[in-house]
Amino acid sequence: MSQRAFQDYYPAEFAHCFGCGRLNEQGHQLKSYWDGEETVARFTPAAYYTGGVPHNTYGGLIASLLDCHGAASAAAAACRTEGRTLESLPFTRFVTGTLNVVFHQPTPIDAEFEIRGTIDEVGERKVVVSLALFAQGKKCVTGTMVAVKLRQ
Repeated sequence: MSQRAFQDYYPAEFAHCFGCGRLNEQGHQLKSYWDGEETVARFTPAAYYTGGVPHNTYGGLIASLLDCHGAASAAAAACRTEGRTLESLPFTRFVTGTLNVVFHQPTPIDAEFEIRGTIDEVGERKVVVSLALFAQGKKCVTGTMVAVKLRQ
């Protein structure tokens, strides 16, 4: 993608997350973007993220990807709702209030994941995001996140 990812706007003090922090060299470096009214991120897991079933992905990795994509989507949605850009100050950062993850079928380890977010609600301090993870064209996992805005 030629546009900057939501996470690329995080100030240095907020850019160390294992899942999406650009300053965490050992992390996943997840990148999230707008795709129309939805958000999207892509991730290809390394083979060592295998779960208890051979050739399938560890559920904890999947949950962490939904977590990071959801929080970044919340920040982008809040800014969009306020008519601001992600680089405008004060910086808007969200953390997980709740994350509900539903595993519908095993997620293959040898596939690129597409993670999609739909913004369900934007409030003053919280954003609700519906999430879905696809692999090989199949919806494998869904989730719902309530993201909470950090106080300024």
